[in-house]
Amino acid sequence: MSFKKPFRAVPIKLGERYRREQQRSERIAAVRFLGIAAALGAFIGIGTVAIDQDGRTAITSALKPVAVQAGLARARQPQPGDRWGGCNDARAAGTAPIYSGEPGYREDMDGDGDGVACEPYR
Repeated sequence: MSFKKPFRAVPIKLGERYRREQQRSERIAAVRFLGIAAALGAFIGIGTVAIDQDGRTAITSALKPVAVQAGLARARQPQPGDRWGGCNDARAAGTAPIYSGEPGYREDMDGDGDGVACEPYR
C-alpha cells in the first residue's frame, strides 16, 4: 500500500498586467465583431430598401414575395379606377393598406382617420 498523495496541480494566479491585457483584447474582439455585424446589417438593409416616387419606402423585387407574405408590402399597387366595396375586398386584391391620395382610398374605409385605409391586423 502506498501512502503517496495524488498529484494535484495548483491553479496559477495570473499577474495583474496579463489580466488587463487579456480583458483589453477581449474588448477589442467584441467591438470588432459588433462593428462588422452592424456594417453587414446596414449594407443588407440599404440594399433591400429603396425610395419610390412618393417618398415612401419600397421593397426591392428580390424580397417582395417575403415582404408580402409577412404583411410588410402590398402585392399590387393601387391603380386608377380602383374602387373597393370594403377593406376585405382590397386585402383580397392585395392593395391594402391604401394611403390617402392613392386611387381607391375613401375616408369611410379609414376607421381611425390617420390617412391609411385598410390597415393590416396587428
